[in-house]
Amino acid sequence: MPFPFAPADVPTSLTWPLAAVAGVALDRLLGETRRWHPLVGFGALADAIERAFNRGPWRRLNGVAAWALAVLPWAALAWWARGAGIAGWLLDAFLLYLALGGRALAEHAERVAADLHAGDLPAAREHVGWIVSRNTAELDESGVAKACVESTLENGNDAVFGALFWFALLGGAGAVLFRLANTLDAMWGYKTERFLCFGWAAARLDDALNYVPARLTALSYALFGKTRAALACWRRQAPVWESPNAGPVMSAGAGSLGLALGGPAIYHGQIEERPVLGAGRPACGEDIPRALSLVRRGIALWLAVFLAIGALGA
Repeated sequence: MPFPFAPADVPTSLTWPLAAVAGVALDRLLGETRRWHPLVGFGALADAIERAFNRGPWRRLNGVAAWALAVLPWAALAWWARGAGIAGWLLDAFLLYLALGGRALAEHAERVAADLHAGDLPAAREHVGWIVSRNTAELDESGVAKACVESTLENGNDAVFGALFWFALLGGAGAVLFRLANTLDAMWGYKTERFLCFGWAAARLDDALNYVPARLTALSYALFGKTRAALACWRRQAPVWESPNAGPVMSAGAGSLGLALGGPAIYHGQIEERPVLGAGRPACGEDIPRALSLVRRGIALWLAVFLAIGALGA
């Protein structure tokens, strides 16, 4: 894919992998902006669109229109703004940085791990509640660790690898498209009375955009742990998990780590019976850094593959 920045001493085929490296480096160095993050403004816009469209008898169709109105103009603007020269290259790298959440994910997970290491279970429950939607008030140490590991594995795909995949295909516009679609799924994709029909499009479109990245993420996790166990868990367990994309990611990650994840959990005051994922012992606080290591080693692998593809193209 030709990229706009192609100085004389850098082959054109290497400019998009170098932009990916730059975007990941910015995320690693800076993390999410503390103020004025574009996703905060996008969330407010999405809320306003939802209030305007989530009414009447045609809520599923309204949800399609609302998704298009919320996402497509920004992705189109990012594509249109791709200029020639260094400015275009910098814009793509910056858009990828904004779409990534790798450092934020690591900071949240590391905070929970530190709480557990210090024996502060109430703090661990509170902090893991920031990154999961289940009820965490009565979780024991293993329950907190399990919730954090599950979130780390799943969000490794949602906050990192999905954006990298679509960046490789469409540059900064692809990263924007994926991150906004994933955000709308998190806001509208609930199977509640309010969102069951209206949020159908957001959930299905996120599933479609995540289909290939999730399976590449699962393969990445499998390569850096107990590979045979990870692939076996993926094959047997992913089809019975409710989410078609979280199933491969979490089952492969659990198998790679040699852990038993999944199982019953309390959501919105109700016990949800979930299948068991992986194989092995229950999770503990020391497994949180191990899950983060799968994500970080996967990022390094993906960037190496991107650079190799660019070098072959050169």
